[in-house]
Amino acid sequence: MRIKRCFLGILGLFLGMQLTLMARQVPEMTASMPPTFRQTQVNQILGSDLLTPFFEKIKKADRPVRVLHLGDSHVRGHVFTVETRQCLEQAWGDSAVYDDKITYKTSALARETGKAGLVYHAYGINGATYAQFNNEQTLSKFDDLNPDLIILSFGTNEAHGRNYTEEWQIQEMDALLATLRERFPEADFLLTTPPGSYWRKRVKTTLKNGRKTYVTRHILNEQVEQVALTQVAYGAEHGIPVWDLYHVVGGADYACRNWRSAGLQRSDYIHYTPEGYILQGKLLAEAILKAYYSYETNTL
Repeated sequence: MRIKRCFLGILGLFLGMQLTLMARQVPEMTASMPPTFRQTQVNQILGSDLLTPFFEKIKKADRPVRVLHLGDSHVRGHVFTVETRQCLEQAWGDSAVYDDKITYKTSALARETGKAGLVYHAYGINGATYAQFNNEQTLSKFDDLNPDLIILSFGTNEAHGRNYTEEWQIQEMDALLATLRERFPEADFLLTTPPGSYWRKRVKTTLKNGRKTYVTRHILNEQVEQVALTQVAYGAEHGIPVWDLYHVVGGADYACRNWRSAGLQRSDYIHYTPEGYILQGKLLAEAILKAYYSYETNTL
């Protein structure tokens, strides 16, 4: 009888562990893309196992664990990154920072309470490239933040460079990452690819009355795909995880079209509506949480 009880107890414990394992495999949030989105891919971080050192700090939960998210105007808008921050705080706790209201007119650098938990800082510059961040005046702003993870969201402005080359982009990435590694030797890194954009071009056309005139047309910026592919390849070569937003939401054929068809892209066809940025923020948070639950499951 005792053996039977013992067996049933072990079986119950085993089943309980299995249920816990299954629960941890499912992220606590799901970012739903609009039904009009076509040719989307699995929302995941490529090379997510490289985030293990960062996730170990999150799991210990014995001190403030800091994220520093740097980038261009997509970050500067304080919608994309604030959404990611809030989603991650819901999963990992928000006691490490004060609940300050963040708007376009305020800073998105968090104020710490001194308690354990997640601290998510964001800093963006309109029109910025990797190279434009690589200077003492800008980087000195972050010296006291001691980031554990640095997220770099660049690429849109590189893709709009008239003389863009893959070699130039790699040189920019090399230089900034070398500077950041020297400045923050304990930090891990995560690259994100741009969401997609269009060129604005004046083209000559003929009206019905035969008169010649110029009109503004928006033409798909095909260099965004090259920027994204270069970032993915760079991450694989240098051991840096990459969240490939460009291909997650449709890639060369549908990334831009998907945003436009859902009414989530602004009229300049470069930036996004608040709802578009909120979706991007949820997608990034979901990808990070998926990676974390995978790590946690594998360390049980």
